[in-house]
Amino acid sequence: MYNQQLTKQRRIMLTNKNKLKGTDLLPDLACFAAIFNQPYPPLSAPLAMLQARLMDGLMQFCNSSRSPSRFMLLTAQENNDYFQLIAETVKQILDASSQNVSSRHLVADIGVSTQPATNMDRASCVWQSLVEYEQLFGALRFYRDVLYLQPGLVHRANGGILIVGVRALVRQPVLWLRLKHMILQQRFDWLPENTSRPLPVAVPSIPLNLRLIVVGNRAGLADLNAIEPELTSFAMYGEFESELCIIGPDKMAKWCSWVNTLAQQHGLPLLSADAWPVLVRQAIRYSGDHYQLPLCPHWLSRRLKEAAMYYGSKHEQLTATAFTDSEQKRSWRESYLSERMQYEIVASQIMLENEGHVVGQVNALSLLDFPGHPLPFCEPSRISCVVHVGDGEINDVEHKAELGGNLHTKGMLIIQAFLMSALKLDQQLPFSASLVFEQSYGEVDGDSASLAEGVALISALADKPINQQIAVTGSVDQFGHVQPIGGVNEKIEGFFAFCQARALTGAQGVILPTANVRHLCLHDDVIEAVSEGQFSLWAVDTIDDTLEILTAMSFDNDHLPNLLAAIRARISNFYLREQKLLPWCFRWLNWFNQRARND
Repeated sequence: MYNQQLTKQRRIMLTNKNKLKGTDLLPDLACFAAIFNQPYPPLSAPLAMLQARLMDGLMQFCNSSRSPSRFMLLTAQENNDYFQLIAETVKQILDASSQNVSSRHLVADIGVSTQPATNMDRASCVWQSLVEYEQLFGALRFYRDVLYLQPGLVHRANGGILIVGVRALVRQPVLWLRLKHMILQQRFDWLPENTSRPLPVAVPSIPLNLRLIVVGNRAGLADLNAIEPELTSFAMYGEFESELCIIGPDKMAKWCSWVNTLAQQHGLPLLSADAWPVLVRQAIRYSGDHYQLPLCPHWLSRRLKEAAMYYGSKHEQLTATAFTDSEQKRSWRESYLSERMQYEIVASQIMLENEGHVVGQVNALSLLDFPGHPLPFCEPSRISCVVHVGDGEINDVEHKAELGGNLHTKGMLIIQAFLMSALKLDQQLPFSASLVFEQSYGEVDGDSASLAEGVALISALADKPINQQIAVTGSVDQFGHVQPIGGVNEKIEGFFAFCQARALTGAQGVILPTANVRHLCLHDDVIEAVSEGQFSLWAVDTIDDTLEILTAMSFDNDHLPNLLAAIRARISNFYLREQKLLPWCFRWLNWFNQRARND
């Protein structure tokens, strides 16, 4: 009776260890209250204020006399918001430099002529995300014995800078090869799109003074680099930084000015003081870090437009209610798939336990990303482990069924290495184990479940039960340290929704890596439940901390009963039984060998 009371007290003490408060689940924005109450005028030169590295590269590239290359690779999203922002910045730089082109080429209906540049003639900037052959190089039309030359983007940008998306060049390598050749030769040649059908007449070449900026993500630029292996050696490089590190009020003020700049560009109302904390919370959830705010013009513009749909026509400013309502509506529209998944779990079609204690079974949290669905969502998963007499092999069923990815396999190998190192056995482990994601019929990848797999394996070997009311997420290294994972907000909210559907008990919760606390930006219903003690979150640094919360026993403690000692005792009992089954002569020989090793 005394031991049961002691175990209960220890369980309560351990479940309170490392428990997070409601204030830990949100970014602390109190220090920015004064910032949000101030008006911020739109930025006249956004890239100069927010993208110092990119701005320096563009200024160097736009200087025709000092630019080291006629090509520039720029990592950014391929959508019109980015192209327009980059083009406007380039135009400002060209206008400020007052660079005259050596000649301006006029493309008339029946021919091409040149004229000297004047003082009013400035280098131009033209952009297009997706281009076709005739759109880029122009076209030659022959109608009723009259030659018509239709200018392309190359002609319009002659003497200045052309900005194109990388996807068009990758899909049509001929575009890139011809464009590169013309830019390097500094001459434009009228060539047929199809080499088997030559032009009806010969058109003389014209001088071409052009520089090219290719915009795309890293994967697209890598594909272009595969077509042109020496591209990175002769092209300049720039990158649109997707986040702004908020390390003080000045950075927050810049971000607010950037938001107002986008609102003005789209003809939308500016934000009220109470709207800023709501938008910042949404932005932090998108970036996944308390200290990083997104600079993506596409994402921010969409949030502003959606908020304006609800209250823009009724109010002079966008209020907190406008952003809250638009967020709730969008979440509702996108929640059908996740709700169906929750229904399957609540209806016991997907078997998942959230009460009691079970040996070798733990609730893990997986992030599902369906093609065509805008957002990933959480699916709680049941990981089970069974142990039997064997040769020490730990079978990963997902890997053997070819359903486990490389990262998942890596996580399993790390768990095995950690356990073997902790046991310090002189001989082979006399047990084999089998680990599986129950009711998983698709590919499993990533190492975010390696902590849960390690817990299930240790529980099965020690024959000690795991609390089924608590889910686990996190990865581990070979020393048992818990490492951060992605999608922590979605995982917590997914398990909370499951527990809420089956009724909150106050003992349910999620174990997560301490390093992920800075990524928490949870929905209000989760924060309210945590503040009221109906749901709990624990931040852990090691697998030892995780096991203490789930089993009420430490992994390795010289002064208290622990899981490592239970595993060693089970191994010793196995070998004792094996020795009793041996004939007397073999037992004597085994004793002699053991004593010789000790000596």
